[in-house]
Amino acid sequence: MSDSKDNLRFIIAISKGIVRDQRARRTVLFFVVLAAMLMAFVGSVLLGGWLTTERPILFLLYWGACAWLTFLSILMALFDMLMLRKEARRERRRIKSEVFGMKDEEDKP
Repeated sequence: MSDSKDNLRFIIAISKGIVRDQRARRTVLFFVVLAAMLMAFVGSVLLGGWLTTERPILFLLYWGACAWLTFLSILMALFDMLMLRKEARRERRRIKSEVFGMKDEEDKP
């Protein structure tokens, strides 16, 4: 039981590191997109005849994994966009306070 808790803590720590570090996040995003594209190509060109209706479980597992990787890459890209906007807003406030010497109120949309 303790070993599984340690593994869970380790996975959570790695996940936090990937989410918080922009370089790590973008590297993981690159490899996830690459894997999804490779799976789509291999599944449609090389395994097209093998992944037919004769093997519906394998068909669903393979394309489900490909869809999961695609969905993961979309979510990671959206998260990266949000983090980029947050960082730009923070930098804009810092520059404004540096130039004008005052605190900035919340941006009003």
